[in-house]
Amino acid sequence: MLKKIKGKLIVSCQALENEPLHSSFIMGRMALAAKMGGAAAIRAQSSEDIKEIKKVTGLPVIGLVKRNYEDSDIYITPTKQEIDELLTTECEIIALDATTRKRPSSHNLKELVDYIHKNKRLVMGDISTIAEGINAEILGVDCVSTTLSGYTPYSKQGDSVDLEIIEKLSNRLYIPVIGEGKISTPSDLKKVFECGAYAAVVGGAITRPQLITAKFVDVINSERS
Repeated sequence: MLKKIKGKLIVSCQALENEPLHSSFIMGRMALAAKMGGAAAIRAQSSEDIKEIKKVTGLPVIGLVKRNYEDSDIYITPTKQEIDELLTTECEIIALDATTRKRPSSHNLKELVDYIHKNKRLVMGDISTIAEGINAEILGVDCVSTTLSGYTPYSKQGDSVDLEIIEKLSNRLYIPVIGEGKISTPSDLKKVFECGAYAAVVGGAITRPQLITAKFVDVINSERS
């Protein structure tokens, strides 16, 4: 599976309940459009979306479930419950938050990684700092993604992709480093690969038309102000 995505683009097709494109059917069509554009794999949220995307595209899928818990800030595949939901699908990789933050109900990251491996799936660890990337590798994840850089209060903040974390982790880790987060343009993507990324995930810049539209509108408004 990892060989299939090396040097390739992964497109994140996700729309949460408060978004206009929230629909497994629509996400399936979005993923099909991404496949037609050359995407090598899809990152998707919820078992329903994953099943539809698999049926429509046949592409490899990185699966996750986003769910909020009152006793934790972690929301990307936080517990065994979400993993069990993903195991009902044919996703090849399960992505989960691999930060050092407290998990819901004191779930243990190492136990979750081992549980996923026991069920013969690969693990992508979503991290926000270099130290978390190193720790995730020690705990046995198969690859790390820089998804959460800038989205934890203690990680590097900014409006653009964190190239530093991609470059440093790519030079330090033995497992693949996937560049993800705030990749807004083809130029950004080129820089991500120049920094040594094994593969890259692009989401909102491709699959969230409300955000894409807002960028154009912002240009108009800034010219008028």
